[in-house]
Amino acid sequence: MLAVTILGNNSALPAFDRHPTAQVVTMEDQIFLVDCGEGTQMQMAKYKIRRSKINYVFISHLHGDHYFGLVGMLTSMGLLGRTQELHIFAPSPLEDIIGLQLKVADIQLSYPLHFHPLTAEGVIVHESKFEVSCFPVYHRIECWGFRFREIRPFRRVNPEKARQMEVPSSFFDRLKWGESYLRKDGFLVENLTVTEPAAKARSYAYAADTLFDERIAEYVKGVDLLYHETTYLKDLNEQAGKRFHSTTTQAALIARIAGVGRLIIGHFSSKYEKLQVFEQEAREIFPNTDLAMEGVTYRI
Repeated sequence: MLAVTILGNNSALPAFDRHPTAQVVTMEDQIFLVDCGEGTQMQMAKYKIRRSKINYVFISHLHGDHYFGLVGMLTSMGLLGRTQELHIFAPSPLEDIIGLQLKVADIQLSYPLHFHPLTAEGVIVHESKFEVSCFPVYHRIECWGFRFREIRPFRRVNPEKARQMEVPSSFFDRLKWGESYLRKDGFLVENLTVTEPAAKARSYAYAADTLFDERIAEYVKGVDLLYHETTYLKDLNEQAGKRFHSTTTQAALIARIAGVGRLIIGHFSSKYEKLQVFEQEAREIFPNTDLAMEGVTYRI
């Protein structure tokens, strides 16, 4: 399963019962936290997200609405007796910020905390079943997007055919990865005769606060689900550019150029109480667009 649950969908100022940016990505048995604005812990409790399941945290940039909830969450994990290690991927200055806050409060965490500074685009986490990479986006300060991708076998075994060809079940996992089987009698069972194409590995990309830039489309090309910030409606195109943010139609254009499966938009300016127009404007360019609504899980 690959799914995204929105915990916060607003920009800098909390307003209209909307919260600063935070979301969790669920993939296989892992839960990843992406950004951690103020109130993230409360949103986790509200939507029954288990902090103990989070082993990786990704912070896009160091504007407060994307990380001011982090130290509180780290402290709570310690108070709850966490022992498993936690990995944080973020711009390098965050390591000193966390260290200072823990130091002045004389907090000793009960678990190993590993900080990984983001320095260049590319793969930052690679496990047997998933991979996470980062890519630059174009904000007023250093800012990163993230791409999550399943790693799965590209073939599916046909058990009946495999048994007919005397392939033992213990070899099935290797068949899934494209191997052929050499029987004891010297006969080679070709992989394609006992397998079928498997479903495509699913992927999700998160494009954080950013100026409209078509280079982003290359980094998110072909993903099943794309989150792209949409701070303003299209009539504020000039203001969006000055503030290094994007509009509805700009986010939708990135989705169209990149050929993604579905687009969700968020990071709404607090100047807007009603959000339906955001969806309407984006759908003019990219019809398969939805608002990133808090508490909603978007499944791929």
